[in-house]
Amino acid sequence: MSQKRHHNPRLTTALALTPILFLIALLGCSVYLFGADSSYGANQIALVLATCMAALVGHYTGISWRQAQEGIITGIGVGLGPTLILLSVGMLIGTWILSGTVPAMIYYGVQILNPSIFYAASALICAIVAISIGSSWTVAGTLGIGLMGIAGSFELSPAITAGAIISGAYFGDKLSPMSDTTNLAAASTGVDLFDHIRHMLWTTVPSFLIALIIFSFIGSSDAATPEEIEALQQSLKVEFAIGPHLLLPLLLMLTLVYKRFPAYPSIVISALVGGLFALVFQPDVVVKLAGDSDELSRGFALFKGIWISLFSGYVSDSGNEFLDALLSKGGMASMLNTVWLIVCALGFGGVLERTGILNFLLTQALRGVKSTGSLITTTVATCISANILAADQFIAVALPGRMYKDEYEKHGLSRLNLSRTLEDSATLTSALIPWNTCGAYMSATLGVATFSYAPYAFFNLLCPVIAIIYGFAKVAQKPLEEDEPDAVPATE
Repeated sequence: MSQKRHHNPRLTTALALTPILFLIALLGCSVYLFGADSSYGANQIALVLATCMAALVGHYTGISWRQAQEGIITGIGVGLGPTLILLSVGMLIGTWILSGTVPAMIYYGVQILNPSIFYAASALICAIVAISIGSSWTVAGTLGIGLMGIAGSFELSPAITAGAIISGAYFGDKLSPMSDTTNLAAASTGVDLFDHIRHMLWTTVPSFLIALIIFSFIGSSDAATPEEIEALQQSLKVEFAIGPHLLLPLLLMLTLVYKRFPAYPSIVISALVGGLFALVFQPDVVVKLAGDSDELSRGFALFKGIWISLFSGYVSDSGNEFLDALLSKGGMASMLNTVWLIVCALGFGGVLERTGILNFLLTQALRGVKSTGSLITTTVATCISANILAADQFIAVALPGRMYKDEYEKHGLSRLNLSRTLEDSATLTSALIPWNTCGAYMSATLGVATFSYAPYAFFNLLCPVIAIIYGFAKVAQKPLEEDEPDAVPATE
């Protein structure tokens, strides 16, 4: 998204709210008519029609169609990087199942993780890895896939498991100096990166500890019995040649990201390595996936099987209904509906910014700010709204970060309070919105609808609330230092 702020002097509150209310009405109809299937096309249509409505408002206020279209294209351009990553994760899932990497993660995971502490342990494991590599997406796309499989093996709730994975992944991402959003929040507010991370501990650590306690107390009395787990392991060994060496693609992936190798090539490389492992260690499984091995030489059948896993994913045909449901997934094609949703959502966000509607609404939000508590609350509300409207966490961090810097200084507050609040709200709530790039990615990768896991992403839900409580209680609100750049006298 363009970093330029677009102003439109002819906008009024009624005009600015028209496309927003139109979208809300359409999304409400979509959910009512299609329920859980609304994200498979109905929501996309709602976003496209709302984009047209925003363009009409822009035309009425002097914005030409060409300018509106430029905004749409610019907005969609923001999502090209995440889209490439999303498609490559589909490839990764397909080859990692075919190679036995995901089955091995499930096989060994059920031996290590006890159902009684599974949710809390999943959150903690994801948090540790995310701090190390700085990427919630990578954690969800690697460890998350394995943990979802283990949860299925234990017959535990996929929604709660996804909530635990996302809670841990975003905790680690938020506190990692290698995280894109952490660096963006610091950069957009002009604060030191490590000062920003230290200041985030005030809200981040209590929120995560509370989340861990909740996960620890969530019951798992319906978990599979040891006999059922053993039967699953035996089924996995029948279908795949299981061994610890099959975890090497996971180790490679985490190493590449830790070494700051770009995410997209890291995932593609890891997917191809998964294909290579499949050729070496699971050749019969590969040939079986190819389907028509009698008509092809074994070499071509192997090549075809790997190719199928990359674009269409793995299809389990073991005769075990539970195992088949657990392992039949992946492939680039499995991500196309999510790409469709992201493109439509980012187009809507792009036209909102180009027509000046987004900037107008953000400016209006500041009018009622009179205290530290109301300023923090307004920032949180603005970031969540930007996540909903612009459909991208980077926009939701960058725009309020640029717009609210002066307001925090007018209230005698360090910009560290702003940078922390941006992360507490914009970064964390992005995964809770189905059409946001993060929500769409997490849903597609973990195989759970956003609205299903959102109530269990306790860390992501708690952090904005604690930020607001701190604001009204004036707890951990760092005052503006005299030597801080662009410091102005306090008004309170």
